[in-house]
Amino acid sequence: MSVWFQEVPTEGSVELPPDPRALDALGRNHSLETALADLVDNSIDAGATDILIRFVQRNARLVGLYVVDNGRGIASESIDDAMTIGGQRRYTGEDLGHFGLGLKAASFSQAASLSVLSRASGSEPVGRRWQLDAGRQTFDCDIVPEAFAAAEIDRDWQLPTGPSGTVVRWDSVNGFPSTDDAEQVDEFLSRTISHLQGHLGLTFHRILVDRGVRIVIDVEDADLGAGVRHPVVPIDPFAYPETLPGWPKQLRAPIDGAKVVLDCHIWSRRSNTPEYRLPGGAVTRQGLYFYRRGRLLHAGGWEGIHAPDTRLQLARVRINIDGDTAGMFVMNPEKSRVSAGPRFAPAVATAQADDGTTITDYLQAAEAAWATANRRRTARRSAAIPPGKGFHPRVTREIRDELPLLHEDPVNIQWKRFPTDAFLEFDRETRTLWLNRSYRQALLGGRRGGSNDLPVLKAVLFLLAGNVFEGSHFGARDKDNIDLWQEILTAAAKAEKSTFEARQ
Repeated sequence: MSVWFQEVPTEGSVELPPDPRALDALGRNHSLETALADLVDNSIDAGATDILIRFVQRNARLVGLYVVDNGRGIASESIDDAMTIGGQRRYTGEDLGHFGLGLKAASFSQAASLSVLSRASGSEPVGRRWQLDAGRQTFDCDIVPEAFAAAEIDRDWQLPTGPSGTVVRWDSVNGFPSTDDAEQVDEFLSRTISHLQGHLGLTFHRILVDRGVRIVIDVEDADLGAGVRHPVVPIDPFAYPETLPGWPKQLRAPIDGAKVVLDCHIWSRRSNTPEYRLPGGAVTRQGLYFYRRGRLLHAGGWEGIHAPDTRLQLARVRINIDGDTAGMFVMNPEKSRVSAGPRFAPAVATAQADDGTTITDYLQAAEAAWATANRRRTARRSAAIPPGKGFHPRVTREIRDELPLLHEDPVNIQWKRFPTDAFLEFDRETRTLWLNRSYRQALLGGRRGGSNDLPVLKAVLFLLAGNVFEGSHFGARDKDNIDLWQEILTAAAKAEKSTFEARQ
């Protein structure tokens, strides 16, 4: 007969260090946006007022990425602790860091080489490098010479300088396009920078405003230097232009003897502002917003309170998980998601405001606001062909949000050389509106172009001529319209080109 023993006996122990190949598995749930947000956390914890994210390209190919800050830096005696995998430092009550893995996990999720170069006030520059080498057998971390660390830290990053700061450098970034085709790289950079601005602007919107932190993104050509800077602007999901009468209200939900406060807001109507049209879309972003120490961890979803519903897209609930409520929620290592646990939804069902309002009352009020707002949108808009190549991501997103779209192949707007001086050419077979490349530099004012350049011009052309590509019939009226557009726009393009050449 088998016997069950309550205790398991032991006789000594053996040390089993992790296989160095475990480094390859760190941070696999990170995206580029969440990985860089994790590095920004470190900069903010270090007291930085200015943070730069820089993409580096050589001969059009992307070759590296930097995150640079003017924070307190890392002293030489602390650099090894900072670079230890899973190393724990002492966190204060205001720090955004939590797990001791952020820098390494975020970096290894995106790059095969991580270098950290830093100088604390009164300390010498110091540097370390981790590389994810194939077949790695040890946890040896490379020491970067002091002279090189100093040279990197002291580069002209165009940040407010001080006696301290940190440079995080990624090489062999696995998400970069493996091409030196300038147009493909430009398109990648345009989309990536736009997504980063949205993600970081949303994630850190409170910190950007309350602490005066500045984050900028740029691209450095290794031979020509850095280009235009793109600031990260705060995007507050609760910054609606009009207050719905009676809202917001605070509902309190009892969980394990504490009170979770649900700060319940209702937008009065749909809006074209970035604060409403958040990354991912308004429908996805309805629901709960969890904050920790001013940083947004979780944007949208109902955590079992209700199913996603188009009629609830005006409803957003702010929840702070600092202090006594912190132990009730689980934050993922990427700091992009909060799990509320099985007791959360039943507790919220009993939540009430001081005037007796319940969560059911709140959801019904949000649905009523949506119905009222929709009745105001009396004008019915005709369906359009979706935008394709050549459109700036923000223009594409706005078109998709504002217009019902046909289930057809997209319209592209692209450049090529023409044998004539005509400005336009319609190719209905490939659904491409071609623009004459000879006018491009003049329209750009001499700036460097990209596949998504001149978004205003392309948006106007889409609204003006997009229906030319609809259906199989191409009538006399369509041809007459094209002739009219061709004459006027070609004359305007010639005038623009003459003015540009006269200034050269």
